[in-house]
Amino acid sequence: MKVHYDFSELQAVSNPVVTIGTFDGVHLGHRKILGQMREMARELHGETVLLTFYPHPRMVLHKGDHGLRLLTSLDEKKSLLESAGVDHLVIYPFSEDFSRMSAFEYVRDLLVNGLHTHTLVVGYDHRFGRNREGDFQVLQELSDVFGFNLIEIPAQKLNEIEVSSTKIRQALMSGDVETADEYLGYSYSITGEVVRGDGRGRKLGFPTANIRALDPHKLIPSSGVYKSDVQIDNKPWPCVVNIGVRPTVSDSGEMTIEAHIPGFDGDLYGKNITVCLKRRIRDEKKFGSVHELIQQINDDIATALL
Repeated sequence: MKVHYDFSELQAVSNPVVTIGTFDGVHLGHRKILGQMREMARELHGETVLLTFYPHPRMVLHKGDHGLRLLTSLDEKKSLLESAGVDHLVIYPFSEDFSRMSAFEYVRDLLVNGLHTHTLVVGYDHRFGRNREGDFQVLQELSDVFGFNLIEIPAQKLNEIEVSSTKIRQALMSGDVETADEYLGYSYSITGEVVRGDGRGRKLGFPTANIRALDPHKLIPSSGVYKSDVQIDNKPWPCVVNIGVRPTVSDSGEMTIEAHIPGFDGDLYGKNITVCLKRRIRDEKKFGSVHELIQQINDDIATALL
């Protein structure tokens, strides 16, 4: 997959089959649409092109109050789209000036002059241009004007997929990572830098890697203890991840992500690692004593290693 930040290299793309969207999570529903695009491109002897925007439009239009929690960082999205077989990913800069572009200008400048679209594939509810003035009817009119093919993914087909980024977010926020993983088609993961904590885990006999997510907009699932795997230097290690405020040993209220990796004794400080959440074992709770906490951690480890 080739990644583009402008349109200069796209003139050589043959018969571009284009779609537009955030594609957050690149879940099974997204991949079904991308698979259909690949089939169209093959029939046309063309190539697939996905146009997305960065920063996310909500970050620009609702500064400080966007409440955005994404399933995938930009780097994660690139990797997933490549594995889904996308030929070209165009990451177009979203700005306030761009948001004021009319629907006509959007089609003319981006889809026609920029992407040289042969076939455009969009959902029935796709909106675009200033104040979201453009809709499928506008696209139909402009496809005749500019001479590109237009294919609508109807509501019925999208509903048949029964997968949406919203459903996945809801599952994660309730701690149901198994349902989220089923919709995603892969294990939900968090990549972050290992930073120094207060050392309480080591004092208890369970050293932990304290993880600070690289993307501040990444959705962190509900607090609790999770059976997980962690990728260290491309090798998976089974581990226990605690997401929460550690109420038994701290009253700071600070949300942390900590991974205890049984059997691992290396130095991870300053490294980036990825935890893949498999199953929520239990709620986070405040124990009556440190001894009770230690007993529970041992039980959690045994459960995670099953």
